[in-house]
Amino acid sequence: MNMSKNAPTTDQKTDTRLTHAGRDPASFHGFVNPPVVHASTVLFPDTASMAPGASRYVYGRRGTPTTEALEDAVSELEGAAGTKLATSGLNAITLACLSCLKAGDHFLVVDTAYGPTRHLCETLLARLRVETEYYDPTLNGDIRRLFRDTTAAVFTEAPGSLSFEMQDIPAVAAAAREIGAMVLMDNTWATPVYFRPLDHGVDLSIQAGTKYIVGHSDVMIGTVAASERAWPQLQDTHGAMGLHVGPDDVYLALRGLRTLSVRLERHASNALAVADWLAERPQVAAIRYPARADDPGHALWKRDFSGASGLFAFDFVPSVTKAQALAFLDALKLFGLGYSWGGFESLAIPVRLQGIRTATAPDNTRQSVRLHIGLEDPRDIIADLAQALETALG
Repeated sequence: MNMSKNAPTTDQKTDTRLTHAGRDPASFHGFVNPPVVHASTVLFPDTASMAPGASRYVYGRRGTPTTEALEDAVSELEGAAGTKLATSGLNAITLACLSCLKAGDHFLVVDTAYGPTRHLCETLLARLRVETEYYDPTLNGDIRRLFRDTTAAVFTEAPGSLSFEMQDIPAVAAAAREIGAMVLMDNTWATPVYFRPLDHGVDLSIQAGTKYIVGHSDVMIGTVAASERAWPQLQDTHGAMGLHVGPDDVYLALRGLRTLSVRLERHASNALAVADWLAERPQVAAIRYPARADDPGHALWKRDFSGASGLFAFDFVPSVTKAQALAFLDALKLFGLGYSWGGFESLAIPVRLQGIRTATAPDNTRQSVRLHIGLEDPRDIIADLAQALETALG
């Protein structure tokens, strides 16, 4: 996209980039936002224009001004060579994996990865003869001892899904670079506002844009931002898979992107207030939130990340039964009981840590709850949690 005089420059801050990246009003008669282009066929003025590389747009699946605007904006935020869109976060993970793996490859995946990522590895990738090995997130640079001649890629996620362990991403990336392996990261929790994976040695930065980019629980979308060395193969794989996201969903993601920073600030401040309050409750044994100073991953989070999101978990004390934990969830009034997160509303789900890891064995037998803290007033959120604790546990 040919950017206008309002385009962000390399010395501008994140909030300015969020406001201006991917926009070129001069190309669209001065309108602030790009048009929502519904298109399949593109007409050419002559046969010469149909030659490969002769025209900017050739077919709707290959890109439109709408998809290009979001790709450009995400690339600007990520510091990427390029970005491709996917139909969901899991679809983005699949796209990223297929862009750097082939039959016979060895794939190292952090043991705390998102559950559907593990399912992808154990089904589709296994059928393609990619061997997945899960590793302890605390290995960091010691991941070298797991490398083989066939190790092609390392998958990271920080903090870990459900259990929220931190990884030393720069250390893992540096080790992987020694053998030329690609490094992938699911960065949905922090977004590039609070952590830019490519700046720390990652090759493919993945986001479930469904969560914080969109921010309103009404669109499924994913993004994969690539380093220079990963970009050609990502482009090729994306095209070969025929991936395309509908223009209305892209438009809503662009709209959500503009307020990403201010929403994250509120999510984070609310979450910290709620987490601090929960930590003082006699029914609560532990908080799983790297932004808290007593979290085991706090030092890594503070070193590498510039902020936190609204997602964390907590463990009940051992005496709380499964029935009581579920009664607590059922007693919540402001919190919805639902999967996903990142929208304006608060959500809660039960978590069972035992049995969801293979390379590590959490000894935690306590009942746990994952909370996404929304944009409600934190005093009302805390009041709702208080009444639910009283109702379920007395």
